[in-house]
Amino acid sequence: MLVQAETYVDQGVEKLRRIHFDSREIEVADNIDQWHGADYRYFKVRGSDGNLYMLRHDEIRADWELTMYERALSDPNRSGMQSANQK
Repeated sequence: MLVQAETYVDQGVEKLRRIHFDSREIEVADNIDQWHGADYRYFKVRGSDGNLYMLRHDEIRADWELTMYERALSDPNRSGMQSANQK
């Protein structure tokens, strides 16, 4: 799977704006955390789909890798039925 990311700088800090997985595009809703490793930078973000993503950016090779994915729990209050007050 090809992983690419679009970044921007906010108050001197690089953040993720959008993630691309092959042809799928996810808008970043929240930049949660980031930290440095040896020659890598890690980003933990929540996508507009509600899912949690952790990406590793190889700063020397400019490669992105998805290192963790956590699917959002579905909201138990959401259903296909509407209450009488909502109709």
